[in-house]
Amino acid sequence: MYNIVVIGAGISGCCGAYFLNRAGLNTLLIDKSGVASTGGSYPAGAFISPKIGKYTPLLELTNRAFEFSKDFYIKNFPKEYIKSGLIRLPRDNKDVPKFEEYFKNSQKHSVELIGKEQLREYGVKNDEVGLLFRDAGFISPQKLTKALIRDIKYLQYEVKSLEYRESRWIINNKIETERVVLATGYRDNLLDLRYMGIKGLWGSRGDYRTNLDLKVSIHKKISISANIGGVVRVGATHNRAKEPCILCDGNPLKSLEKEAKSMVDSGDFKLKEIFCGMRSSSKDYFPLVGEIVDVSFMLKSYPNLKYGAKAPLKKLPNIYILNGVGGRGFLFAPYLADRLTEYILNKTPIEERINPDRLFFKWCRKSFPTQN
Repeated sequence: MYNIVVIGAGISGCCGAYFLNRAGLNTLLIDKSGVASTGGSYPAGAFISPKIGKYTPLLELTNRAFEFSKDFYIKNFPKEYIKSGLIRLPRDNKDVPKFEEYFKNSQKHSVELIGKEQLREYGVKNDEVGLLFRDAGFISPQKLTKALIRDIKYLQYEVKSLEYRESRWIINNKIETERVVLATGYRDNLLDLRYMGIKGLWGSRGDYRTNLDLKVSIHKKISISANIGGVVRVGATHNRAKEPCILCDGNPLKSLEKEAKSMVDSGDFKLKEIFCGMRSSSKDYFPLVGEIVDVSFMLKSYPNLKYGAKAPLKKLPNIYILNGVGGRGFLFAPYLADRLTEYILNKTPIEERINPDRLFFKWCRKSFPTQN
């Protein structure tokens, strides 16, 4: 029997398994398709850079995760982390004062405000100002995830049933474990997780062969990586359509290529490979980390929840979620996996804004409206 089984081998599941295994738990990682071979991790550009703009709780969380994850990658996976630096460009003229204000108030992230001449030297077209983050970079999703689980037991296996019996979880009536972590991305069919509002965001990425001398990565409405070995990656757009392949009409890179042309001289770009997949996000765009509410028990025991009543939350035993990282999975995952591991082992509290408990009572009111 295992101490813990992590279901889902995208970046969240691989980081979760890494931190739990490093903490001494006998860990098994399961995925039905392969390591970072589908879902949001497969097409990820995996850019690691801070978020800028006016202060919001999400910005603060993102930048805290950036500092943690950047240092984690540099220390533990220096071969997989390409510290290229990244230039963020204003989306439009209204953004320019925000960039200048951000630089004036910035005390972290090794940021420099650069002007038109320096941007031209870095290969950027048309823009007047940018913010250069020298510690930023990007990652090869497949190489990193495989490196993360190098010393972890892994099984390519489809989980069809998950039951709790006699103080242990039973997977497909075969695999026994004391605890489970769900890192299944936008797929949430093993348990009732409706209150979390997990939804899919379609992402696309293209890798291009080019002689363009891009020494740093660039982000505007899309991201373009530095040129490594004659290849740059361009991506990723987000699409909420239920049928994204129909909407893009068989050309998922059309809008990316148009935007890239406005940012750099992409005249010799030759498509090498296309990556597409669905990422997971929550209702409020904050990640989902923590225990899981026993929805069936709560609704049956407290029928007045739909009228706005509150009640003590009953949780499913020894099962947790690590999900909803959206388009910044490779930035968020190490930080969140560390937080979850600390909770499982030491009961270190998980902050409210990432704890899925925050969504339950609101879901009860909205999903079961009162009748007037």
